[in-house]
Amino acid sequence: MNDKNKQLYLDFEAYERVAEPHKRERASVWRTAIGLQDVDGLKVSDYLKETAVRHIEGDITIDDVREQLRSYYVNKSTHDECDVEKEEADRVAANIAKLLSEKSFSFTALEFLNIHRHLFEGVFKHAGEVRPYDISKKEWILQGDSVVYGRAADIMMALRYDIQQEKDFSYKGLSTDEIISHIVDFVTLLWQNHPFREGNTRTTAVFVIKYLRSIGFKVDNDLFADNSWYFRNALVRANYRNPSKGIEPDKTFLVKFFRNLMLGEQNVLKNRYMLIGYSDINNGSIDTHTSTHTSTHTSTHTSTHTSTHTSSSGQLGVLSENIKRLILAIGSEEKSVKEMMEIVGLKNRSNFLEHSLTPAIQEGLVKMKYPNSPRHPRQKYLLTVKGFAMYDECKS
Repeated sequence: MNDKNKQLYLDFEAYERVAEPHKRERASVWRTAIGLQDVDGLKVSDYLKETAVRHIEGDITIDDVREQLRSYYVNKSTHDECDVEKEEADRVAANIAKLLSEKSFSFTALEFLNIHRHLFEGVFKHAGEVRPYDISKKEWILQGDSVVYGRAADIMMALRYDIQQEKDFSYKGLSTDEIISHIVDFVTLLWQNHPFREGNTRTTAVFVIKYLRSIGFKVDNDLFADNSWYFRNALVRANYRNPSKGIEPDKTFLVKFFRNLMLGEQNVLKNRYMLIGYSDINNGSIDTHTSTHTSTHTSTHTSTHTSTHTSSSGQLGVLSENIKRLILAIGSEEKSVKEMMEIVGLKNRSNFLEHSLTPAIQEGLVKMKYPNSPRHPRQKYLLTVKGFAMYDECKS
């Protein structure tokens, strides 16, 4: 393959359009494996993509890919701040590609643990091990709140119970809607256990894909390639309950995902629609509940603005161009400082922080993914509810 064609095929979509069946299958697996890294805001390296192309072409085996990745990072002469994340993304993507290429599968709790071990061996010291402590995770779509995850002491018992209940269930005579609804219920419970310190969503995705295939369902892998972050956020909303705010678990987002996955439907999958308080999709305004809630946690200036329930358009004109560009750069994703600077075209970190990021945070438009750990090695930034409203205005 010449360099021009090689570059064309690096996104793997071209393979799925024109290549031979075995190449299409490999390309689909790689797209899924790479796309699943988005659930933790990780991006694979160009080296991984180039090596994956060689595997798709049949020049090397999947085990060759994994070994070449290991050697690449061991012998890399220079390392930057993104290398740790890229190494994790590259190695886990290769491991996912290997597992999804294999037909073998055992529908057991032990298999769930083994998948985690295979995915993260050499990446996490605790690969395949059940977490020994209880956890909570602040979620941006919950405005900093957390899902209630399974108790560490009960994890294995809960996993075995959920899987046994699914084993005993019969799909015979069910309508398509009933089948989808049941699968959504099962996956929701399975993910809520959250048995591991890290890597739960990627493990759940691989387990579910292999399980559905094993019982005869056709699964569109590419949906995970393009919507893995949506998949995780939909699981969050399906498990989140807060009666004091009038919020109950909402599985409609996950139902849409699985209808697309299994039936080939084209339901719109947008992360911002799942954001607590993001009500009016058409005009980007903030609803009464969110405005009241937000005003208790923001500055006097922001409280005055939100409590009047006006739309964002009144403030758009007074925002600096730096902040507008930053809002558009972040969009519906999570971005590191380096990624934001590259998108807006700035090279001076101090100037970027002073004139773009810090003012945006002070205005309540942008927030940290890990607010309690500002120097977190995987710190990312994302839009608030107010920021999303501004985002819609900036795009229009």
